[in-house]
Amino acid sequence: MIVVTGGAGFIGSNIVKGLNELGHSDILIVDNLGNSQKYLNLNRLKYSDYIDKTDFINRLNDFHGIEAIIHQGACSATTELDANYLIRNNYEYSKTLLAYSLENKIPFIYASSASVYGNGDDGFCENPMCEYPLNGYAFSKCIFDNYVRQNVKFEIDSQVVGLRYFNVYGYQENHKGSMASVPFHFFNQANESGEIKVFEGSENFLRDFIFIEDVVKVVLHFLKSGKSGIFNCGTGQERSFLDMANVFSKLKDDCAIKFIPFPEHLKGKYQAFTKADITNLRRSGFSDEFMTLEAGMKKYLQLLSKTKGFL
Repeated sequence: MIVVTGGAGFIGSNIVKGLNELGHSDILIVDNLGNSQKYLNLNRLKYSDYIDKTDFINRLNDFHGIEAIIHQGACSATTELDANYLIRNNYEYSKTLLAYSLENKIPFIYASSASVYGNGDDGFCENPMCEYPLNGYAFSKCIFDNYVRQNVKFEIDSQVVGLRYFNVYGYQENHKGSMASVPFHFFNQANESGEIKVFEGSENFLRDFIFIEDVVKVVLHFLKSGKSGIFNCGTGQERSFLDMANVFSKLKDDCAIKFIPFPEHLKGKYQAFTKADITNLRRSGFSDEFMTLEAGMKKYLQLLSKTKGFL
């Protein structure tokens, strides 16, 4: 059995789909559905059971035959202000799962984040000297990475992999609200008003956008390879939000682009530039080419138009 925490979420449900395509259906999905419509993400997936995240962590020792834990569950809202909640949910929960995995020699692949780099003033390689989180979410991810570094002997202990996701976009993110990717918001805006909105100065905000299918490939690569470590999961290419708007506009009947003021509450907490250093990812043996922004946006828009973004 493979455990996928956050398995009803954006990245988690796509990982479950990727596992299904490899013939895996003995999957335990762990999540917290709450009042969201995340359950819709599970409709076309094959899995053996579902359990609430609190019940799972409280009953860890009741589960047997776990082949791997793919830990994607977390509060991913960069605007969450309750740091204590983030520490409990993102850090302490992850520590418990890590200890269980090491004790039982179970491969453990978990979601970190490119947000740990902050503004990226010191680069984007997997080195503590490059890290300077700017919000509570990023801090919760950064301190778990540091905990892993201090408590895991890579390539000696059982497999432990941390993946620092850059700007992921793609299917199954309808439930994310304001935290959904920019293309998802563009799609809804275009359908509602015939125009899409970008912040003033968006030509200066450069991000490493990675399509969800590529993220799944990276996760499955490590599940197969058995390699350990903390790795960036990005394309190594930066594009501006204005680039993304222009690509979308051409794909969506040349819809208009409207510039809006940059929000006050995001000032000082918004990464102006990200670009993954993928040297270590390539050294791990991952050799697939990443989808271009144009190709990824086209695939995503086609599915949004047909199925509202569900698999």
